[in-house]
Amino acid sequence: MASGRIVRRLAAVLAADVVGFSRLMGADEQGTLARLKTFRRQLIDPKIEEYRGRIVKATGDGVLVEFLSVVEAVRCAIEVQRGMGSAMTGCPRRIGWRSGLASTWGM
Repeated sequence: MASGRIVRRLAAVLAADVVGFSRLMGADEQGTLARLKTFRRQLIDPKIEEYRGRIVKATGDGVLVEFLSVVEAVRCAIEVQRGMGSAMTGCPRRIGWRSGLASTWGM
């Protein structure tokens, strides 16, 4: 910044987490953690990588991901939602996954 020039870039930010995580943990902590770990390993993380996202922060039940393309962020969110829906068919304790997107100019 010594030159006074500001460099900006477009970024899309995806925030996603498990719906009712505390309730699910109260009902079946080990089972909830095991299923969430499996979803992260088999579905969520591979989709983030496929759509060129970068995990900025991971929490117990969610992620904050940066994408360089809004289109790729939306496609990733849709693919994860579809995958979670398919994986939860017939499960007595469904894990709901919600996502929010924001597009921003960053420095």
